[in-house]
Amino acid sequence: MSSQSVHASAVELLRSWNASEPEQDSLRHTYLAFLHAQPDACLRRNVPGHLTASTIVFDAAYTHVLLTLHPRVGKWIQLGGHCEDTDDSIGEAALREAREESGIDNLELGGLAQLHTHPITCSLGVPTRHLDVRFAAVAPPQAGGGLPRFEVSSESDDLRWWPVDDLPSDDGTEIQSLVDAALSRGPDRTT
Repeated sequence: MSSQSVHASAVELLRSWNASEPEQDSLRHTYLAFLHAQPDACLRRNVPGHLTASTIVFDAAYTHVLLTLHPRVGKWIQLGGHCEDTDDSIGEAALREAREESGIDNLELGGLAQLHTHPITCSLGVPTRHLDVRFAAVAPPQAGGGLPRFEVSSESDDLRWWPVDDLPSDDGTEIQSLVDAALSRGPDRTT
């Protein structure tokens, strides 16, 4: 468990990932170059930018996604955050963040769904860039077919299950694009 193992796992994941669109493949190459140039690329202390790990969480029927009303961003987005020294891999960082932010312990992590880069002033207090590695995960089926219960963490203003065909407006197509990318990966969501 170290920042080196998260770094190595990110390189391995991105080298083997089959991007579905030319723009995503271009970002994949950019992330790999960034990882090659920055030994601390997965840690928030890397001021020029750092990889972050997020997860779009689906219910077992893939009809709803769990989104957080992010206090810093001010809109509904997927769960996620910074990698930590205690994470073994970039995937484990995404899963840890999703569990911490949702209170749903038995999420099943699928595969990489999408890459997204955005400028932000995060906990460093200075402008930086997040190179977000976005995974898909599924919550366990519930008795009676309802949506899983969740707990709002201190990192969120609110959490809510949203139908995949009625997502909140985010002044663009960012969440819809992520949901579509995750769903297009196929029924097992692991590739």
